[in-house]
Amino acid sequence: MKRLKYYLLILCAGAFAACTDLDIPPKNIFNEQDIFGNVEGATSYLARLYGVLPMEDFRYSFEHGFGYSGAMYRQMCCATGEAVGRDTQGFFAEPGSNMWDAAYKMIREINLLIEGLPKYKSGFSDSDYNTVLGEAYFIRAYVYFAMVKRLGGVPKIDYVIDYPANATLEDTWTPRASEEECWDFIGQDLDAAIASLPDKNASGRATRYAAAALKSRAMLYAGSIARYGALRTPEVTLPGGEVGIPAEKADYYYGIALSSAQEIMTDNLYDLYKKNPSDLADNFASMFLDKTDANTEAIFVKDFLSPNKIHNYTVYTLPQSMSEYPRYNGSLCATLNLVQLYELLDGNKIEPLKVGTPASPVFYDKPGDLFAGRDARLAGTVILPGSSFRGNPVDIWAGYVTLDGKLTTGNAPGAEGTLPGTTEKVQVVGKDGPCEAAEFNTHTGFYVRKYNDTKVGSGDEKTGSEVWFIRYRFGEVLLNAAEAAFELDQKDLAAQYLTRLRERAGFTEALTEADITFDRIVHERKVELAYEGHELWDMKRWRLAHLVWNGQNMNETPGDPAAADAVNTQCLGLWPLKVHAPGTPVDGKWTYIVRKPSHVTAAHQFRIGNYYSEINTTILSNNPQIVKQPNQ
Repeated sequence: MKRLKYYLLILCAGAFAACTDLDIPPKNIFNEQDIFGNVEGATSYLARLYGVLPMEDFRYSFEHGFGYSGAMYRQMCCATGEAVGRDTQGFFAEPGSNMWDAAYKMIREINLLIEGLPKYKSGFSDSDYNTVLGEAYFIRAYVYFAMVKRLGGVPKIDYVIDYPANATLEDTWTPRASEEECWDFIGQDLDAAIASLPDKNASGRATRYAAAALKSRAMLYAGSIARYGALRTPEVTLPGGEVGIPAEKADYYYGIALSSAQEIMTDNLYDLYKKNPSDLADNFASMFLDKTDANTEAIFVKDFLSPNKIHNYTVYTLPQSMSEYPRYNGSLCATLNLVQLYELLDGNKIEPLKVGTPASPVFYDKPGDLFAGRDARLAGTVILPGSSFRGNPVDIWAGYVTLDGKLTTGNAPGAEGTLPGTTEKVQVVGKDGPCEAAEFNTHTGFYVRKYNDTKVGSGDEKTGSEVWFIRYRFGEVLLNAAEAAFELDQKDLAAQYLTRLRERAGFTEALTEADITFDRIVHERKVELAYEGHELWDMKRWRLAHLVWNGQNMNETPGDPAAADAVNTQCLGLWPLKVHAPGTPVDGKWTYIVRKPSHVTAAHQFRIGNYYSEINTTILSNNPQIVKQPNQ
């Protein structure tokens, strides 16, 4: 019996260039029937593929690719202004060629399953057979989506290429399909998945609703490329259509995105997480930690389980005073860029925080007063000055300031110093920073709360966290539906979907049709989906990335929080200061200064050529039919 060669084949650069076929069956390898002839073998095969699916979460490094477990501070959110890492010096686009080989290796393995499974259908129940086949189509669509949004049109391979046994080298030279063809192919695979998958499946495995959620996201992406590609980046094109989609196809893709989202909403199996309505901020934060059946929002997840399958995200995000590991705390911190986006509940106002200036400061009785009355998603996403985490107060403040602007601070979190006019040493820096002289603490005045594990011990690198990562959730489905409805000129429907989402955040005034603008759509996605790996891709599909990250240095004034195209090239912080003014009414009050962290030394620059990741020269040389990217 022919042996499965997927364990032996290493795809060379370009996936379709010279590869080695080893026909000698090694020891301890299963044959095709062992794998595809029964549900146990097929499930094990799928489990390995699920384990290496492209991830854009806290285990992702835009420099090193998917599955990279180190350098958690090199996250995508550090490239968008959502967060600052220890080395956030500016960014370019992520390279795409480093995933080419891995993606096509996965595609080959999925094609082996899709082609091999029907031969052994008699060994399955109908439900098991359909589930496995549906998962195969889902995974193939998932991998192609990861490639196409980076590269545009790629070789569309939906069969097993058996080189060199039954194919010549020239037979493997497959040209890039058009970007439109690739998006349609993804949609077809997802249709096949939806038709076969069950409503429910084991945690981390695809369902009919996971496929519908992916279809909604993918078709929204395609619709955006069609609508905004030629409009905002007409120079990003290729004669064969390998990048770009005709503008007249926009409504077609938006329509599919909307109907796919509505399919999930109509069946009522999923809903917004509302387990703790008395504390809306905690409710929002808990949704990302709750792995029980009470979490009605999670549609498709990447699960982690101790002791062998954990991550160290909390090691990098835990406040310094709660450290469970001697280093890394504060390697990833929230920014003022993000914090200022969360609007006031009263009147649905998107307006900057009332910080004032050193010459004209604004004073507050408590540090948390600055953030009072705002969207509950703010405190559910960010650990703010004056807040608590794990049931303990977070001590975030940068020093004392006099009315003439003199700052007294220290070189370490919790440092002591002497105030003007005094001789006794007192604490002059919060135990959680911010302190630029110390490497590990917040440099911005904020920590990240979303996905930050509240379980004791999860901040220890040896113990780690088993908090899952939610790949698709109902909140995103509502956002996808709202955006698609807006683009189809159904603003009343978009208003309904966004209002439903905003009610959970504490808003009592419904949005109207007149409120629905492109800027509003962009804004809602930013505040709802922060740290979930969306913003870079959203900006790319809207063709706003080169405008927002234009390479120009920022002063210490954040961009307009209501404007979709506001410049956002450098991460800013907000330092809380205690007022030292004995004998005055403001003595002991709090004020704030905007600060650019000292290690933010360069501006983010997204060039026109970054909209599609370059294709490695080795790939181009190994397959002469592959055309390079525009502006490459």
